[in-house]
Amino acid sequence: MSSVSSDEVVEAGERPGALEGGVPWRRLDVRMLVVHPIREVVQRLPLLAGVLIAGTSTGRTGLWGLVGAVVTVGLGLLRWFTTTYRVAGGRVQVRRGLLRRQVVSAPLDRVRTVDVSAPALYRVLGLVRLTVGTGQSDRRSNTGLRLDGLTAAEAERLRTELLRRPERAAAPSVVTEEVLALAAPSWIRYAPFTLSGFLTVFVIAGFAWRIASEARIDPRRLGQATAGYAQLGAPPWLEALAAALLLLAVVACASTIGYVLAFYRFRLVRGPDGSLQVGRGLVSTRSTTIEGRRLRGVEISEPLLLRAVQGARCIAIATGLRVGRGAERGGTLLLPPAPMEEARRVAGSILGTAEPVAGRLAPHGAAAHRRRYTRLLLAWIPISTVLLVLVWRMSLPPWPWEGSLALLPLGLALAHDRYRSLGHALVGRTLVTSRGSLVRRRCMLACDGIIGWNLDQSFFQRRAGLATLVATTAAGRQQYAVQDVPLDEAVRIADRAVPGLLSPFLVAGEPEPEAVAS
Repeated sequence: MSSVSSDEVVEAGERPGALEGGVPWRRLDVRMLVVHPIREVVQRLPLLAGVLIAGTSTGRTGLWGLVGAVVTVGLGLLRWFTTTYRVAGGRVQVRRGLLRRQVVSAPLDRVRTVDVSAPALYRVLGLVRLTVGTGQSDRRSNTGLRLDGLTAAEAERLRTELLRRPERAAAPSVVTEEVLALAAPSWIRYAPFTLSGFLTVFVIAGFAWRIASEARIDPRRLGQATAGYAQLGAPPWLEALAAALLLLAVVACASTIGYVLAFYRFRLVRGPDGSLQVGRGLVSTRSTTIEGRRLRGVEISEPLLLRAVQGARCIAIATGLRVGRGAERGGTLLLPPAPMEEARRVAGSILGTAEPVAGRLAPHGAAAHRRRYTRLLLAWIPISTVLLVLVWRMSLPPWPWEGSLALLPLGLALAHDRYRSLGHALVGRTLVTSRGSLVRRRCMLACDGIIGWNLDQSFFQRRAGLATLVATTAAGRQQYAVQDVPLDEAVRIADRAVPGLLSPFLVAGEPEPEAVAS
């Protein structure tokens, strides 16, 4: 039995008062009697194939296959008959199981997000899937608070009920919803620079290689299919270049197709209650609602290739939403790859001010600058020395050592770019920190969401008089670092961001900290 850690799981046989009341249990839509069997058959195809193979040895392939199909379809039908839900007593409750009855419930005040999605088969039948996020909804195995098979109207009613708070109901707002962002067709030009298609290409290549291996197909023995190519006599470097260009073209096409499928008709809306609602998708649609009071800030993410074409994406920093499995899947994405100016505008609109987004950051000084290069050289010198010794003593080909020499300028450029990304500021009640090169992240975290500080110093940082100040929060990545900042500056930032939190650790009579540059 699996459940969300912040939820309350009750086994059959227990009758707590929280699960009793006059509100009836409701079933999922009856059309799920079509979806569940199909999904069970697809998920258990390897098992059904094994059953058929076992039946072949006894001469009863048809009977074994029929039994396996009937059992699989029966399990799918059983899911619908044994799953019910209700919202009662200030809790959302989902009940499932036959031999092992399980009731998963969570208080309404623990609901962070409501995610409504519609895979292709669901859209054909007019159904949606509603997932309630309570702080651990990014776990891969969690299906406890998922209602798999509702009508769109019922899902919208539940979304409103789950995110409604008593203080909101007492004072209805007259403010209408505000559209913060709409996807433009021109944004598709940023798709090839996300390189998300690499995963798709490698998965397809892996399947193709596996099929060729099982079929005992040797690509080197294709005879006439390769005879014409062999006569061209192309040099190896040209073959490698052509293969690389072909791979990049395929990856760019796959990334573009994935971008269209995932972000078609993207729409970011702020509701009257301050909640943020994101809708997107072509074949499978998805709509995610993030409660406004859970929002703690915004992150602007700039992968290297996307930054080269002046692109970026926005990610929400919200309590109960983690981005460890990727912002797109975790429901924290506020803006897909789009123009940098659009990302800054959306971030400023969400924060209520553009100053944390566009303001200048305080540099971290010469010591942090040197540290970027010394860390590179401490890694490059031993590797290149070992390669040189191997070439000299063991008569290995010289190209690995020559390649390490060629990579040194790239490493130095990367170290310079990493320093350029470093910076911090304290703008009002918002802590701004920037770091990274392959993926540059500018994080704008509300000081009210900071619950603690970690001040880390490695051996080399102590020698350089630097420290890494880590803001601990319950939102987003849960740790946001101001990296390689002078120690006295780190103390000033922490004391100004959350006054009084460091007072027991500061020396009495220490002068009042100066203002942090912003």
